[in-house]
Amino acid sequence: MNNKKLTFSALLIALGTMTGHLIYIPVGVAKAFPVQHLINILSAVLLGPAYAVWNAFAISLLRNMLGTGSLLAFPGSMIGALLAGIFYQKFKNQLWAIGGEVFGTGILGAVAAYPIARLLMGSSAGVFFFVIPFSLSTAGGAVIAYLFLKAVAEAESLNFIDELN
Repeated sequence: MNNKKLTFSALLIALGTMTGHLIYIPVGVAKAFPVQHLINILSAVLLGPAYAVWNAFAISLLRNMLGTGSLLAFPGSMIGALLAGIFYQKFKNQLWAIGGEVFGTGILGAVAAYPIARLLMGSSAGVFFFVIPFSLSTAGGAVIAYLFLKAVAEAESLNFIDELN
């Protein structure tokens, strides 16, 4: 196990958990967390698909335990993180990771959230109700991730990213 990857992963989990109650947009029974999508993309690009999914799961679990999250975070964040990681691993292009996150969370995660919302949360929303709010949330996080990764790539003094791999 790579100690640098594990440490960076823990940092991202802490950041995602602590910003959960600070930076979100309530949308019906869902909460939109653009920072979560930023972390999913960073995890996918810098750490790989397994870490990305683990980070998404850990943040969702911790937020729910602290009462600052929603059960809908599990399918939304984990599917997006998985696709972002797989796409980046396959194509070695950050835009593919961003596309994987946006499609995985905005479409697939939103549809996967429907049974959870209906059965566990008592929502009467339709199957595609979450597509727009999930897509807006992930698009915001994707833009932030793109700008962040671009800035990091231009800053030669940040060598820690090369050391993660």
